[in-house]
Amino acid sequence: MAKIAKAAFDGQDLKPTWAALLGKLLDGSATPGEGLDLALIAQLLGEKSSGLAIQHDVLQSQQLYRVAGNHPAPRLRVLALAAATDMGSNTPIEFLLEDADIELVLLYVVPGAELPAPLPAHDVAIVIASDSEDCQHALHEIDAVAARWPRPLLNPPQRIWHLDRDKLHALLAGIEGLTIPPTVPVDRERLVAVADECEWIGDVDGELSFPLIIRPRGSHAGVGLEKIEEPIELSLYLDERDEQEFFLARFVDYASEDGQFRKYRIVFVDGVAYACHMAIARRWDIWYLNAGMAASEGKRLEEATFMQTFDIGFGRRHHSVLAAIAERIGLDYFIIDCAETKDGSLLVFEADNTAVVHNMDSPDVFPYKPPQMRKIFAAFADMIAKRAAAAAEQAA
Repeated sequence: MAKIAKAAFDGQDLKPTWAALLGKLLDGSATPGEGLDLALIAQLLGEKSSGLAIQHDVLQSQQLYRVAGNHPAPRLRVLALAAATDMGSNTPIEFLLEDADIELVLLYVVPGAELPAPLPAHDVAIVIASDSEDCQHALHEIDAVAARWPRPLLNPPQRIWHLDRDKLHALLAGIEGLTIPPTVPVDRERLVAVADECEWIGDVDGELSFPLIIRPRGSHAGVGLEKIEEPIELSLYLDERDEQEFFLARFVDYASEDGQFRKYRIVFVDGVAYACHMAIARRWDIWYLNAGMAASEGKRLEEATFMQTFDIGFGRRHHSVLAAIAERIGLDYFIIDCAETKDGSLLVFEADNTAVVHNMDSPDVFPYKPPQMRKIFAAFADMIAKRAAAAAEQAA
């Protein structure tokens, strides 16, 4: 994933590679690994359904893959337990270990195929499947044997199951200095009644009022995300969507004094918080790719300052909140997307274990990023080594 995604990120034309791999697939000469590469390229080209169909066919015959690394003699072996899902619903662990002297093996847990016995040799295992609907089979299969897993098992399913938006509020509510509006699951029929003003939004849930945020349940990366000011806007929104289940939450205006919105991604590795990125824009529905960071030297300077002073700035201001989040979520590795409210509290939008943490940005434009990303990657590799060493010491 890391190499193919970097090529796409840099604007390289993936269609020739797609055509070559497709030809091999059709004539029967493609290896299973090439089939998975083809499935990924299809998704990057916007052909998600085709990519998933190819992936499904490939995984029927082979579930275990070794990711090619840069070290001929790796010191450790990591077994990543993945679900048969789209490219955004498994932790993109290849980015985290791309330059580490750690061998990465992917095991896809798919319906109809039992976990191999014995398991592939490994020093540490980590669950990279998410809490999305199409990962539930994999999570349940892993959870059924987690208690007797022969090696350290990071990010166990029991912890991942707390990350969906409605469950996250229940997990984090009550932390002093934290703002996290309740996320309410609502079906389409109920929303139609609100849109037609046959029912008040407050009757759906007492925490809800206009303006509110709506998104299809299970969506990511801003797909279907809108702010709704009044019932007529809700009616127009539903006319454009065909999903049956949605998440609603009250809108929190987190604009800074200069009218811009600032959204932060924080990475947690072994309970420690690290700055990942900071996006700045005049729109509330902000994520890094729509913030225009590359085009603004002023924004990049602010992001660089955020990263370089994190431990004595943002991280110190919210130290107790970040520590409480790490403890309650309890995962070995995860991220949060967050902001600061007008009263200075930490506003948490979401937490998950599958967001992309990468070092693909141009070092010429973002010279401050590579050192920070290497710091995160090193912390991740160190965590793996610590878990393996502790297990070896206990076994001895």
